[in-house]
Amino acid sequence: MEPRLRKHYREHVRARLQEEFGFHNPLQIPALSKVVINVGLGEASKNQKLLDSVVAEVGTIAGQRPVITRARKSIAGFSLREGMPVGVCVTLRGNRMYDFVDRLISTAIPRIRDFRGIPNRSFDGRGNYTLGIQEQIIFPEIEFDQVEQVHGMDITFVTTTDKDDEAVALLREMGFPFRGSTPVPIGAGAD
Repeated sequence: MEPRLRKHYREHVRARLQEEFGFHNPLQIPALSKVVINVGLGEASKNQKLLDSVVAEVGTIAGQRPVITRARKSIAGFSLREGMPVGVCVTLRGNRMYDFVDRLISTAIPRIRDFRGIPNRSFDGRGNYTLGIQEQIIFPEIEFDQVEQVHGMDITFVTTTDKDDEAVALLREMGFPFRGSTPVPIGAGAD
């Protein structure tokens, strides 16, 4: 079954972006290519139980088993040796990516305390957007009683365009609630 957000992209977002930017070739229309979820844990080398719980939580949120990232080189000031675990990372593509983004936009982001929209200044100049989340407990899949420690995560949305204005338009049309703009509801027809 096709994810709801992928269907919305195919039926509505593509047409709006083509009209807004005047693309003649359908392959010029920007799209999401992958989503990367990254959790940095400085104390992971000292607390194996914390590392295991973060791996389980990120796996539950993403629907896919994450990879433990390890230090590339030793840094004496941080008591870090090469090969020690420093975080957890997972890359989502295809239907899992669209399912995750849909859950993030429609369920998790509205659960953020004092939410006034996500910042629209976190683009990297190449059409990619990074969103920092301070608490993993905004995801309904996470049971608060089972949480070992509250931690944040960085979620990077990689697009097929290299222009920030096209990426902003793509994410806005997909329903991202940026500050100062009204998000387009998923499934809304083209006006």
